[in-house]
Amino acid sequence: MKEISITTKFTTFDSINDLADDVKSLMLEAIEIRKKAYAPYSKFRVGVAILLDNGKIVLGSNQENAAYPSGLCAERVAIFQAGAVYPEAKIIRMAITAASDTNTTAAPIPPCGACRQSIAEYEFKQETPIEIYFMGEIGAVYKSDSLKNLLPFMFDKNFL
Repeated sequence: MKEISITTKFTTFDSINDLADDVKSLMLEAIEIRKKAYAPYSKFRVGVAILLDNGKIVLGSNQENAAYPSGLCAERVAIFQAGAVYPEAKIIRMAITAASDTNTTAAPIPPCGACRQSIAEYEFKQETPIEIYFMGEIGAVYKSDSLKNLLPFMFDKNFL
């Protein structure tokens, strides 16, 4: 038997105000689109802003459905739209924010497992890492230089 150890590295910022201006601007767009999420069941709103290498910004918010699990997370709404509208563009960075209608989310909220796998697909496809910034409604912001920090054993087409 062998034991392996996996180490991940994140950069933390005390608040959105500590981010570089371009990243702060992207997070502010994520916050605005988060407010437009359709979340009547979970009361948990998520917003995403994606910066592409062509300078375009693609937005997404979670869209729920009474017939679970027919809804879609904000990250996948945005990343699939980016892939559909700008199929040749590379994703430079993502800003993700989440807030609850019932309580304040002060801890950084990372993407769910399904969204991590979808982000992994695009990171693998474009052969360059995607910076991911994530936060709750208030408080600290975490930055990952690549999805590999959030999903170290990524499943990709090489396994098929």
